[in-house]
Amino acid sequence: MATDTLKSTPGASGASGGLRRLLLDNGALTALIILVIAMSALSGDFLTTDNLLNIGVQAAVTAILAFGVTFVIVSAGIDLSVGSVAALSATVLAWTATSEGVPVWIAVILAIATGIACGLVNGVLISYGKLPPFIATLAMLSVGRGLSLVISQGSPIAFPESVSHLGDTLGGWLPVPVLVMIVMGLITALILGRTYIGRSMYAIGGNEEAARLSGLRVKRQKLVIYALSGLFAAAAGIVLASRLSSAQPQAAQGYELDAIAAVVIGGASLAGGTGKASGTLIGALILAVLRNGLNLLSVSAFWQQVVIGVVIALAVLLDTVRRKAGATPVTAGAGGSSGLKGPQAIKYGLAVVLVAAIVGGLSLFNNGSSSSNPKVGLSLSTLNNPFFVQIKEGAQAEAKKLGADLTVTDAQNDASQQANQLQNFTSEGVDSIIVNPVDSDAAGPSVRSANKADIPVVGVDRGVNKAETAALVASDNVEGGKLGAKALAEKLGGKGRIVILQGLAGTSASRERGAGFAEGLKAYPGIDVVAKQPADFDRTKGLDVMTNLLQAHPDVQGVFAENDEMALGAVKALGSKAGKSVQVIGFDGTPDGLKAVKEGTMYASVAQQPKELGRIAVENALRAADDKEVEKTVKVPVKVVTAKNVDEFTG
Repeated sequence: MATDTLKSTPGASGASGGLRRLLLDNGALTALIILVIAMSALSGDFLTTDNLLNIGVQAAVTAILAFGVTFVIVSAGIDLSVGSVAALSATVLAWTATSEGVPVWIAVILAIATGIACGLVNGVLISYGKLPPFIATLAMLSVGRGLSLVISQGSPIAFPESVSHLGDTLGGWLPVPVLVMIVMGLITALILGRTYIGRSMYAIGGNEEAARLSGLRVKRQKLVIYALSGLFAAAAGIVLASRLSSAQPQAAQGYELDAIAAVVIGGASLAGGTGKASGTLIGALILAVLRNGLNLLSVSAFWQQVVIGVVIALAVLLDTVRRKAGATPVTAGAGGSSGLKGPQAIKYGLAVVLVAAIVGGLSLFNNGSSSSNPKVGLSLSTLNNPFFVQIKEGAQAEAKKLGADLTVTDAQNDASQQANQLQNFTSEGVDSIIVNPVDSDAAGPSVRSANKADIPVVGVDRGVNKAETAALVASDNVEGGKLGAKALAEKLGGKGRIVILQGLAGTSASRERGAGFAEGLKAYPGIDVVAKQPADFDRTKGLDVMTNLLQAHPDVQGVFAENDEMALGAVKALGSKAGKSVQVIGFDGTPDGLKAVKEGTMYASVAQQPKELGRIAVENALRAADDKEVEKTVKVPVKVVTAKNVDEFTG
């Protein structure tokens, strides 16, 4: 059984021997040390007190989730639901404490109870329902996320001020999330190494049938194991929401994969029977160091995803090789020292190869600059959408023209990841920051940190709440929604049945465009909205949702989609009806959207001019960095583009 206690080795003498043994027995620790040294050499901003604390904060949520997942993986299970359970628990806390007026301490208990309940449901489905852990927890992933959206109605909920202090610092420098991470790590180590349930986990993971025959009540133990995972997920959700000052229904998406990766990188086996808290912490720190270093080195947002994926794949490969090599005995060398032989040599060697590959890749793809040019950081909500890609292109062109070094990051529609990126920009000491918030409230705490560091911040497309911004460069989404309603209603002659495809729940763009469209329709009582469904700003989801809606409403005459991607999906679903019996209006004026307008399959798109948004944002960011006067709000006009005027925009 693996525990967190380091056993003394007769062949090791003194501190140097103990350190050597520690490194040989912990390939992940070796990898972390080499990675820290490499990042320090590549970036002068890495090895500072502020940045190291920043890394600790960024690792905290993943580590807490991963501690809970460690229990599950040690017992040869899997839990894919922890990210959704974290979001649901935080949403329950915020909703009960604010909307329902429940005392905060009771709301916290309810949030933790929610996590435990979700874990118990997983345990019941697996132990008594005989469902594979993968299927049971995958179902809970969907249920938890859905309940979070139902409770919040798709919008972020402000977090209670008393609980939000969990995202603050003690004494003005020590982050509370780091303290919570350490406490949860110690609890994990204690449970695994010093309790009956901990020993049961190793026994079940090593050989479940043998454990059962030995008298262990395996089914009951699994209930406790998954309940612990749910409890830790609830704690992680509370810490995450505290950092963002709001409970985000879409928070922690994909975090379950990071948690599993941290456990495996830290030395646990997916086959069960091995794993420890210290290894999980090291795995979480490796992921945090990578993401932080990649930001500081200005590595492309796309290459960052590649690097993280390679690390996870190599970690699983290391686990497989280690388990195979573990079947071969290791003979002690002269003087009782095992040396670099057998599985230890493989473990150590692969750790070195892994870090060497990462560092080599960073050196190859690092597009950072050590020049004296002004440095600007741009954090976009996503680069998986042509609209935001065009903002990036406009910003890059203007930065090149003005002689500035621009670093672009992709938050992947994750408010927590964006908070990390903004903190990294602040640690790096850029001259100015441009942010396109995933959520306006959640971006506030990180922007306030930049304010304290005297770094001017410019919002683009979406504003930042409860923080100071030098300027906001945006289109008027509400006005655009009104224009879209007017254009569609007039095209239909003032009456008809329409459907609305909504964007990503909780985003300000979706709320504002929807509100503007609803306001505009008030002037046309003959227009009947027969269905409203979210398609998450995604073309494929727009296709699927529109196909489903056509089954219930085959006589629909119009479609308003809150962006062009969903509109193009609807066009595909409509087939020959698009542009003839059914009129489709999109939003954004993307190249593909304007092409569809020109071809007649889409009636119109409310065009924003995203490249202009990017260009003006960079211009204002550099002016603010030079302490020059900038307009507080810069509105870039929107316009309805139809076949009559599309050439003005495509040209």
